[in-house]
Amino acid sequence: MHAASAKWYDRRDSVFVEFCVEDSKEVQVKFDKSKFEFSCVSGTENIKHHNEVELFGEIDPKNSKHRRTDRSVLCWLRKAEAGKSWPRLTKDKAKCNWLSVDFNNWKDWEDDSEEDLSSFDKFSEMMNSMGGDDLPDLDGAEEEHESADSDDEKMPDLE
Repeated sequence: MHAASAKWYDRRDSVFVEFCVEDSKEVQVKFDKSKFEFSCVSGTENIKHHNEVELFGEIDPKNSKHRRTDRSVLCWLRKAEAGKSWPRLTKDKAKCNWLSVDFNNWKDWEDDSEEDLSSFDKFSEMMNSMGGDDLPDLDGAEEEHESADSDDEKMPDLE
């Protein structure tokens, strides 16, 4: 049996672990309060994978879930104590050669309040929804300016 390679990231109320196994079959995920187990068979060669993780913190096994896709199995571990940051996934500080941080999904949320996050998210959505076509028509602004100048030109010289 081989350990499946995995990436993880931390959120306010959950921890996510994605096992990178393609074409997985016979997927089994067992959640316990302080650990979880993952096993499957993957690929055309039917490689057997097994990972057992002693967790940094406790989870709520009943509200933890997993989802299989053709490329991976994503495990959603509901924290027993929401709002507490996990500096690592594992209880021990020893580095696991099969585990890495998912920097694409990592977010330093512990310094942000809920309100700050929600207003930041709204701001991000607003910025993302704005396209180049939504910018004001600068040509129109110049025309107004030119017409104001042309009014000035009609004034008699005071010399």
